[in-house]
Amino acid sequence: MLNAINEEIVYVNGQPQRLIIFLHGYIDSADYLEGKLQNFIKVFDNTAIHLPQAPICCEVLEDKRQWYSMHRFDPDDERKTVPTMAECVEIYNKMTLGLEESFSYLNDYIDACLNAYQLEDKDLFLCGFSQGAMLAIYTALMRDKKIGGCVSFSGIMAGHKFLSCHAQSSPDMLLIHGDADNLVRFEALDFTKKELEKLGSHVETYTVKGGQHRISPEGLEVAADFIMKHNLCKQKIA
Repeated sequence: MLNAINEEIVYVNGQPQRLIIFLHGYIDSADYLEGKLQNFIKVFDNTAIHLPQAPICCEVLEDKRQWYSMHRFDPDDERKTVPTMAECVEIYNKMTLGLEESFSYLNDYIDACLNAYQLEDKDLFLCGFSQGAMLAIYTALMRDKKIGGCVSFSGIMAGHKFLSCHAQSSPDMLLIHGDADNLVRFEALDFTKKELEKLGSHVETYTVKGGQHRISPEGLEVAADFIMKHNLCKQKIA
């Protein structure tokens, strides 16, 4: 299959009763993400945590990966510099085709993982950073059945016009964003929250004060609490 996911990093703690799939960002890799998540991974008992590697070599750095091309839809990176949020949103709307192509192979991967552990969509939590967060949100909304929850780090609801018409479910969401993010602007948090709520999702948000475009330890603590709350687990990050 074209662009099938065939590389991953997997942690299995106990007998899996939940599945967490965490998607890395653009110009990124599963290996780099793994280094950021060590304390997060240790939190969860009876959990399988998968860090899939995007199957597409990055257009910027060949030794990194991307879920889909950003330059195909925004060749001059104008999403970072346009003056208004409305203009920024329109650029992200152009990425719908890239998201749909990525969803087609990620969705198959998710099904295979759930089947391997004999789990259901309600046991699945999708997390992602940056481009991975955009794909996580898109996938969570487009799955036929409602998943346990979705966590976005420094993301945005890309392709929102398409999703407003075609979303299949409305899972609970947690949006985490730094207020000093210079790559995916902080206003994306409020925009994404409003759009998700229109679709019926319950949305929680967390602002990382002074946070830039990265996964922060405090953000991971909030994400772990969100997942445990939704899965009735009471452990905390050490």
